[in-house]
Amino acid sequence: MREEKPKAPSQKNKSAKTKSWFWPVVYSGIAIVFVGMIWGYNAFMKDDAPGFADVAGKDPKDGLTVETNAVKEMPKYPFPEALIDDVAILQDYYDVDAEEAMRESAMLVFDQQYVMNTGVTISVQGKPFEVVASLSGTVEDVVLDPFKGDEIILSHADGLKTIYRSVSGILVKKGEEVDQGQALGTAAENDWNSTVGIHINFEVQKDGVVVNPRSYLAF
Repeated sequence: MREEKPKAPSQKNKSAKTKSWFWPVVYSGIAIVFVGMIWGYNAFMKDDAPGFADVAGKDPKDGLTVETNAVKEMPKYPFPEALIDDVAILQDYYDVDAEEAMRESAMLVFDQQYVMNTGVTISVQGKPFEVVASLSGTVEDVVLDPFKGDEIILSHADGLKTIYRSVSGILVKKGEEVDQGQALGTAAENDWNSTVGIHINFEVQKDGVVVNPRSYLAF
């Protein structure tokens, strides 16, 4: 009797075994490559590419930080707005194109001489009132003049200056940064323009030229 030789495994079984490990290995390899690509991209972006926070504050021309969310200020009254109903303009800005009555009210008289008013003379029922910054800016100068009244000059963006005359108890000093609405002092009276009593004279300049404050504020 001949011994039976063990049967060799069929080709079909070999193929099944190959499939059982081949595709999982392929899928695992692809997953590893994909994860590696993502990790490498993130590392590159973190180290070499600026994020939104970096770009938002940069000027594309020179790389300087700029205020991207700054809101341009509009001038406000040089007194607390709660006083608006009690405010009176005693002497107006002298505008050569204005009506005759307004031009006459804008002429200041001192020592029998007429002087054109370069601002607006503001009073609040003849009483002292708080004088505030019309715009944020820098105190360019503080001029102490007991005859004409103490004066505060503020410089602002866009070539603007605001000048506050006949102020007492001044609360700011030269070189100081001030915020819009910040208290500067208190309206007072002076000997140069004594007929109007307690007041401030509010002047606006644009690029060194005096302009009508009414072009910025609805008095």
